Amino acid sequence: MTEEFDAAGTEEGPAVDMYEAYFEARGWAFERLNDGEVVGSAQGSWAQYEMRAVYRPEDGVIQFLAFPDIKVTEEKRSAVHEALGLINEQLWLGHFEFWSQAGIIVFRQASLVDESGTITLSEAETTSEAALEECERFYPVFQFVLWGGKSPSEAIAAALIDTQGEA
Repeated sequence: MTEEFDAAGTEEGPAVDMYEAYFEARGWAFERLNDGEVVGSAQGSWAQYEMRAVYRPEDGVIQFLAFPDIKVTEEKRSAVHEALGLINEQLWLGHFEFWSQAGIIVFRQASLVDESGTITLSEAETTSEAALEECERFYPVFQFVLWGGKSPSEAIAAALIDTQGEA
């Protein structure tokens, strides 16, 4: 994919432009909301994910957010907070958090950019793919906690079983 953009001379560019180019290359539906924000939709195996890149020039930061469409009820908030702590211990890029006002879970990663506000297409790809992979990897954990009656540690153990061989 990167080679196509290299040929077009757009390997590096404004951060939001690079995310928009990556969303388009993946065939994801997307909308440019303004100069500093693009939102897209990616289909995973568990759910449809909203993917959002937001550039804050005043802070020199590009944020990438993935919303796995998980609503948390009031009585499950404590268990979700515990699960988030256990999950985040395992992540190298980004983190999951709970937005209490909206009652939703979000995956977020922020990166510093220089004063030009540019990133490479490869950086946009890495961030987008990491977010999607982590949402897919941990989606079952949240479902086990919210709907399966499992404790956070039981949910992680059940969801992250390494399979061997073929069925």
